Amino acid sequence: MFTAAYTHFFQELKENNSSAWFHAHKKRYEEVAKGPFLELLNRLLPTLTEWDHRILPDAKKALFRINRDIRFSKDKSPYHLILKAGFSPNGKKSVLPGYYLGIDAHHIHVGGGLFMVQSPELKKIRTHIAENTPAFLNLMGSENFRQHFGALKGEKAKRLDKDLLPVADKTPLIYNKQFYAMAEFPLEPFYQSEKLPEEILAHFAGIRPLNEYLNQALH
Repeated sequence: MFTAAYTHFFQELKENNSSAWFHAHKKRYEEVAKGPFLELLNRLLPTLTEWDHRILPDAKKALFRINRDIRFSKDKSPYHLILKAGFSPNGKKSVLPGYYLGIDAHHIHVGGGLFMVQSPELKKIRTHIAENTPAFLNLMGSENFRQHFGALKGEKAKRLDKDLLPVADKTPLIYNKQFYAMAEFPLEPFYQSEKLPEEILAHFAGIRPLNEYLNQALH
């Protein structure tokens, strides 16, 4: 269960982002940050694996490392200021549609869809949207999706194949190179609350139809 101690840890890490400080406070990290986060993941996984049996039922495998990859970064801070998890078929780094959760000192970030789309997969998705435009528009306009996420996000291409231009008149989202949604809400109201898993799953349920639609495109 999350408490103010989670927030305090990441606030202090922001001011002391070094290996020496982190190792001196590693036990505290395990107790007030990583422990509650893994507990939350274990509360979410039964529902997610029921929705998609390809999602691995292992919280630790869903968790991303707190260590940053600083090899090619000007920012040499060794640690992320957020704990993150990914729930996708075949693992968190899968290229298939999935669900995302991140919790920093003050906010909960919930989303899903496709973040990294290669050219062959992008062509399949755009073809699927062209051939199933009404279903796509219904997804984007559904009350559940709009209530939790507002609108689809993602980088857009400047050009489009000529045969897809008529679809662009119906939905400019055909220009997207990514197909994901993301929502953010404050952490503090969920301190010591049993309602957090329910709230996150409500958001995941809002994006589940999009994931299913994208999965259809890729198979």
